[in-house]
Amino acid sequence: MNASEEPAAVDLRPLSARSVVLSLLLGTHPPELPVRGLLRAVEPLGIGGSTLRAALSRMVAAGDLRRADGVYRLSDRLLERQRRQDAAVHPQTRDWTGAWEMAVVTATGRGPAERAALRTRLTALRLAELREGVWLRPANLRRPWPGDLDDVVQCFTARPDERDEDLAARLWPLEAWAATARALLAHVARAGRPADRFTALAAVVRHLLADPVLPAPLLPGHWPGPELRAAYTGYQRELTEEMLGHAGR
Repeated sequence: MNASEEPAAVDLRPLSARSVVLSLLLGTHPPELPVRGLLRAVEPLGIGGSTLRAALSRMVAAGDLRRADGVYRLSDRLLERQRRQDAAVHPQTRDWTGAWEMAVVTATGRGPAERAALRTRLTALRLAELREGVWLRPANLRRPWPGDLDDVVQCFTARPDERDEDLAARLWPLEAWAATARALLAHVARAGRPADRFTALAAVVRHLLADPVLPAPLLPGHWPGPELRAAYTGYQRELTEEMLGHAGR
């Protein structure tokens, strides 16, 4: 099992200028904003102009951002992070026929760091580990398979003898995920200050990264995934329009 069965505490991380800038750009398409738009967005969050400019300078120096003509853009190395976030917020699915993806790790002699990196990548592909080296998920996702994994993983299509619902419940802590999602929605609903709302929505998108995106027949009743996605996308749309509208004035 990939995670605890107990509902995780809501992960409301303190705001920093760097985290705010990354959240804004990761949710913007294309991932670039003029400095005026960024200033407009961070002001209600209690981040002053001098603090923002210092953070932007450090992020450019660290290779997180690129700057040209007063516009800041995510660096190439962070674009993959944005693609993962996009896939979490807007997953591409297909009709499920009852088949499962099975990925079996075939490489041997790897060190702990390599094994951990592979586990991270397979988890990001929304696979769950049945036992060491054997990963599964329903075959309902449309997403590219990294070609470099072919050297270490062999893929199959499977139809387990176990009931699909029971297998899904063993592989993912579905009730715990749903409980945390509902707690996050409650936080969003009662957040009054802009900083509180921003913090809650940042936690929402992090939680969506752990959504297994299962077919509806395998989910518990009243699954909150769609509602969580709607809350995030609505807020992101409002925020982007506000930033770009201000920049054009």
